[in-house]
Amino acid sequence: MRRRKRSRGRTLRPWRTLARRERFAAPPWIFLSVETVRLPSGRVIRDYHRIRLPEYAVVVAVTRDGRLILQRQYRHGVGSVSLFLPGGMVEKGEPPLRAARRELEEETGYAASRWRRLGSFVPNSNYGCGRAHLFLARGARRVTAPDSGDLEEMEIVLLRPAQVRSRLRRGGVASLSAAAALAIAFDHMRDGLA
Repeated sequence: MRRRKRSRGRTLRPWRTLARRERFAAPPWIFLSVETVRLPSGRVIRDYHRIRLPEYAVVVAVTRDGRLILQRQYRHGVGSVSLFLPGGMVEKGEPPLRAARRELEEETGYAASRWRRLGSFVPNSNYGCGRAHLFLARGARRVTAPDSGDLEEMEIVLLRPAQVRSRLRRGGVASLSAAAALAIAFDHMRDGLA
């Protein structure tokens, strides 16, 4: 039985998926489907689009001397060079923390001794678009050369928190998941929760 959520005395009920037709697939990266859904009112929507993307991990890594590890690179999705955080796809069956540790080392050459989960979020509440698992990694130190094997050319940049906050406010971080991870990490670091 599905649990109903209450909001200000009203019962909110989930939509019911009646049918799903896959329209496009490029595994493991993207799946586009069209669903027929029934709303709680009984109204039927026959063309509700859903986008499935893989789950991914995003890491706010802080070095032993308090600098944050970022990547300066071009990303075709935003069409510009910007600052990004290390991260990448969670492989099928892989725990998100393991993916975060792997991605940090592959993309930056750093490993961290202390990890804190910052939460998991869906980037787009209407269409889905994967799930972002955010982590704060403290005590990061260089252990190897970066070797991401990706298409990206990147520059590893170490910045003080004030520098990152300034760039974040000025639009120097183009990714919503990176901006959210930074904001939550700064909150944890300020409150001594890290």
